[in-house]
Amino acid sequence: MEKYFDRVGKERLVMEQWEKVKELEELGVYPFGKRYDKAFMIGDLLSSSPESETVFKTAGRIMGFREQGKAVFAHIEDQTGRIQVYIRQDQIGEELYAIVKKLGAGDIIGVEGKLFLTQKGELTLRVSYVELLSKNVRALPEKFHGLTDVETRYRKRYLDLIMNREVKDTFIKRVRIINGVREFLNKKGFLEVETPMMHPIVGGAAAKPFITHHNALDMELYLRIAPELYLKRLIIGGFDKVYEINRNFRNEGMSTRHNPEFTMMELYQAYADYNDMMDLTESLFQYLATEVLGTTKIEYNNKEIDLGKFNRIHMVDMIKDITGADFWQELTVEEAKALAKTHHVQIADHMTTVGHIINEFFEQKCEEHIVQPTFIYGHPVEISPLAKRNS
Repeated sequence: MEKYFDRVGKERLVMEQWEKVKELEELGVYPFGKRYDKAFMIGDLLSSSPESETVFKTAGRIMGFREQGKAVFAHIEDQTGRIQVYIRQDQIGEELYAIVKKLGAGDIIGVEGKLFLTQKGELTLRVSYVELLSKNVRALPEKFHGLTDVETRYRKRYLDLIMNREVKDTFIKRVRIINGVREFLNKKGFLEVETPMMHPIVGGAAAKPFITHHNALDMELYLRIAPELYLKRLIIGGFDKVYEINRNFRNEGMSTRHNPEFTMMELYQAYADYNDMMDLTESLFQYLATEVLGTTKIEYNNKEIDLGKFNRIHMVDMIKDITGADFWQELTVEEAKALAKTHHVQIADHMTTVGHIINEFFEQKCEEHIVQPTFIYGHPVEISPLAKRNS
């Protein structure tokens, strides 16, 4: 019954909003998708002095709305921030104020006015003109609890972005990170390239592909699971440094941390080895952290992570340090399996090489101990078939 009343309540709220739409139309206001000359982002207002004589013209979605006599306090938001607006009937006139009284959370408005500080010290826009740009007819999630259901947040990302400011900030940082990757690599002499998304073979990684059909050629093609093979062909063709920021597709499981399509950056450099790649990667992360966050120190899982210094350790050395198992000595597969049994490392039937067993030791016993940025090198060739051997 509770779910029934929730549904009925939501339907009633939607009907009430449609009634307001009808009333707005009767007032001569078209309530959806109106063009507006937005001269300032809200972030511009937030960085301005309350003493400024500028008449700011901006727009955003109403995130909070309360009436107080013949005045309204509201908060509006765009991608750059949120600001309070103060609307008084005696300043905008009765006709406009009649429209304001039909506004609410979720509506998108355009406003003009000057800045001032309230008695509580909050930067606020004193509105001299207001215009409805788009009416919202579906209620936003309740403001105190917000949108917390994980499935809904990922299925309805637009709603997640509206209700959770930190998610919007994450999206913006992602854009800045990708731009930063380009800036960094371009300055290092790398060329950004595009390679095919549809491949005649599955290659470059171990994953299950999405399959499509090319009608003109009457053949099956595979959406790429990695760009590796084509990027290496460019190196063969005479390019010294190439990179690609691309979409890849893997027809496997889904979770909040694993998507069937995702963005990858992959680069290749002629005449370099793994030491050069570690140097480059460390410099890249330090550059991005400084450019995007202004610091190389971040907090993750309640721990401070310092991107200013990366550790470097051979996989076999780390296994020896943590478990005591020594894979530097020559071992047969049976001896390696016996070592795994002694250390309670689970080995699947298809793992028939010492390299596979080394990798399982690392994943089951060592990964959890890595907190600070760390390069693990010396991976067994059995799990890295396309990689260059250490020289």
